[in-house]
Amino acid sequence: MSIINSLKGDKVIWIVVLSLSIFSFLPVYSASSNFGVNLIFSSVFKHVAIIFIGILIMYATHLLDYKYLRGLSLIILPLAIFLLLITALQGNEIDGANASRWISIPIINISFQPSSLASIFLLIYISNYLSKVHEKKINFNNSVLRLWLPILLVVMLVLPSNFSTSFMIFSLALILIFIGQYPIKKIILIIFSGIILSGSFLGLSKTYPDLVPNRIDTWSNRIENFINPSLDNDSNYQINRAKAAIASGSIFGVGAGKSSMKYILPQSTSDFIFSIVTEEYGLFVALIILLLYVILLFRIVIVSQKSNNYFGKLLALAVGLPIVFQALINMGVAVQLFPVTGQPLPLISTGGTSIWTTFFAFGVLLSVSRNNTNIMELDLSENVNE
Repeated sequence: MSIINSLKGDKVIWIVVLSLSIFSFLPVYSASSNFGVNLIFSSVFKHVAIIFIGILIMYATHLLDYKYLRGLSLIILPLAIFLLLITALQGNEIDGANASRWISIPIINISFQPSSLASIFLLIYISNYLSKVHEKKINFNNSVLRLWLPILLVVMLVLPSNFSTSFMIFSLALILIFIGQYPIKKIILIIFSGIILSGSFLGLSKTYPDLVPNRIDTWSNRIENFINPSLDNDSNYQINRAKAAIASGSIFGVGAGKSSMKYILPQSTSDFIFSIVTEEYGLFVALIILLLYVILLFRIVIVSQKSNNYFGKLLALAVGLPIVFQALINMGVAVQLFPVTGQPLPLISTGGTSIWTTFFAFGVLLSVSRNNTNIMELDLSENVNE
């Protein structure tokens, strides 16, 4: 407890994040068994190393004043959009899968997803913009270039390779803008415009499939499979195996490392790791994990409400809500509440860029809460002196 007490910011967030991160070692080790003996330890070691680096990123970020992110977002967002453009122009494939969402860094030969960087800094940028204009009458025409153009660029550059991520970015941007008291009529106008643009893109993609590299057939199949679960194909195979894993887990699970579905369930260490967790540890542990994400949601709202700075209020929601929403979508996919999206389970699934972005987001959230704590302590000391 002395270590926990030495950490700054919201202690509940620290405890939940560290608990989920440490717990992730167990299902990742178990689900990696289908890789073969030689790859089990390399996969687990890589995951442990990524989690450790992520915790360092979170710790370093939470010590920084979150207000510096105002200026940083103005620098990082254009860079992220540029990287998205380069990534989209690649149009290459790795092992037969569309890899236009990945970009490789020369010399060090590390691949990462610019969409992870773009999404978080877009929401930070939106928070900064709304905090500057919230006491003024918002002019739609003036906000087109400064607010809506960056959103359009990010969404349209991510859309061809990753529909679910682009939809999440657009939805979360609208939620944040609504919370930021942007005129509702204009938001409705933007929603209809987004539907028209998306429909036009889908129509062009169907008519001219070679014009823009995209995964429209994959999206269509996933939605069709969700509507008609009786179809016999790869997507329904994944969902059926995931639901079978959850069913076999029952209340208390089959035991750690004893999952049978991990050998036949694709993406068992990432997209469908929740199914493996439920199979091995049961519905009881699965509900605890769900409860932890709900607790995170409550703490995010509390941190936001306690901030005496409007930018801090919006920023806490901007970096926190995407994590909880992504977790709920991942778990919802496993029980077929949503179509297959390819979204990992934050803090538990394997990954690289997405994990580090998640820890960075928590670091920012903790920075906001740390600032709230410092202000409260200062107010208490002043009251005592008086």
